[in-house]
Amino acid sequence: MRQLTSLDAQFLALETPRIHGHVTGVLVLDPSTAPGGTLSLGDLQKLILDRLPLIPIFKWRLAEVPFGLDFGYWVTDPDFDIDFHVRELALVTPGSMAQLEEQVARIFSRPLDRSRPLWEIYLIHGLEHGRVALMTKVHHAVIDGLSGAEILGSLLDLTPEGRPAPEPVHGGPDRMPTQLEMLARGLMGIPHYPLRLLRSLPAALPNFEEVGIFSILPGAGLVGAAGRRLQAALKRSPVVSGRKLSTPPHTSFNGRISAHRRIVFGRLPLDAVKDVKNMHGVTVNDVVVSICAGTVRRWLQKHRELGKEPLIAQIPVSVRSPEQQGTFGNRILLVGVELHTEIADPVDRLRATHESLAEMKQRNELLPASLLQDANNFIPPALFTRAAQLTFAWTSNPRLRPTWNLVVSNVPGPQIPLYCAGALLEAIYPVSVIMDGLGLNITVLSYNGSLDVGIVADRDVMADVGTMTGWLADELEALAVPQFPERPAHAAVRPRRRRTRAAAKPRPA
Repeated sequence: MRQLTSLDAQFLALETPRIHGHVTGVLVLDPSTAPGGTLSLGDLQKLILDRLPLIPIFKWRLAEVPFGLDFGYWVTDPDFDIDFHVRELALVTPGSMAQLEEQVARIFSRPLDRSRPLWEIYLIHGLEHGRVALMTKVHHAVIDGLSGAEILGSLLDLTPEGRPAPEPVHGGPDRMPTQLEMLARGLMGIPHYPLRLLRSLPAALPNFEEVGIFSILPGAGLVGAAGRRLQAALKRSPVVSGRKLSTPPHTSFNGRISAHRRIVFGRLPLDAVKDVKNMHGVTVNDVVVSICAGTVRRWLQKHRELGKEPLIAQIPVSVRSPEQQGTFGNRILLVGVELHTEIADPVDRLRATHESLAEMKQRNELLPASLLQDANNFIPPALFTRAAQLTFAWTSNPRLRPTWNLVVSNVPGPQIPLYCAGALLEAIYPVSVIMDGLGLNITVLSYNGSLDVGIVADRDVMADVGTMTGWLADELEALAVPQFPERPAHAAVRPRRRRTRAAAKPRPA
């Protein structure tokens, strides 16, 4: 048995009938490279069964402690059923990307069954040009971005021929623990809560206002400042100032969300992003975040919500050490950075983004890797679920300023072709979590020369979110326009009229 950390438990605590805690990857595959030129449900199930020793979480089942006295445990499921977790369906002709997006949104909008291991995989036939899609759906309580990539790495190969199956792992529990046994564990865990709290104080107090769950509380900045003064006195070092962000405005996607999602996919050429990076002397991440800001700015303009203040984007940052590779669970920080939607000129916006991200990186180097987990230890397990849900319900109140406006995440991926059961992986579109107060998520994953983009939003609030994938390409093109030497550095750069629509939507070769 393995106990969930407070950060793992937070993703379970946030779930309601409207809010789902799972993340998704949609893999577009060319089955012509597979044996027999097809990829069947049997082929996929056999691959997963063979690789189970590399992916132990696929057999982890949640065992909750009665009355929420302590955080739950992962237990190896004695009744694991591959047929329940790996399923297939088909799109109707013509099997367009728009049809795939709609089908993925419908599957994504259904919660995972907590009485079984918290994952599902769907093999989707009938995609245009003879392709198939593979949709993975795994709960965020089990994985973060890096451990999710490790799972995909266990299922993907460097060649169509694959690799030998690992040695099977024998043993494991022959039954699930009873409620009485879990109650006993919970009671034994109660005395550990004050100890966890005391161990968390040195890391959490000086950074109190950096944690979203506390940053909205009145006096959070004063608590953090007091903690930094105490820390400086104990270490006999100068007082470190806290990080100050603009107060974000409230937008329509910062309210209460529905249970239904709108999901869209897009692609951008990585070489074009690198050309812009080299032209302006910034990083790939600077370019990605800047074009996301430009895209969100266009949406706000269209809906008459554009203000003079920057939005604040939540950016997940992995703090997983090399020793923690393969341990799954969550090892992340959630940090805020200004998304400069208030700046009209694309180049000026890129420069401001570069400065904001550099300042964020500098500040984050001073934050303890365990900050989120330490901060969560301030809340007793019995109150954890209610406190987490109340926090996000509070931030969705239109009369209050949100902590963050949206999520923007850029995840580097492999730059070589990979194969799944012999089928060539052509693209992989990431889809992540939205919740009350945080109703828009843009996640970017690089793979084999492309940036694959997944955007998820509340279906009722942002029904036109599909326009954003085209705007990403337009924003990238605007940055690719060379600046004339005689033009002042602060002068506006006008985008070319020609629009590169081919980069906006995935079109398999």
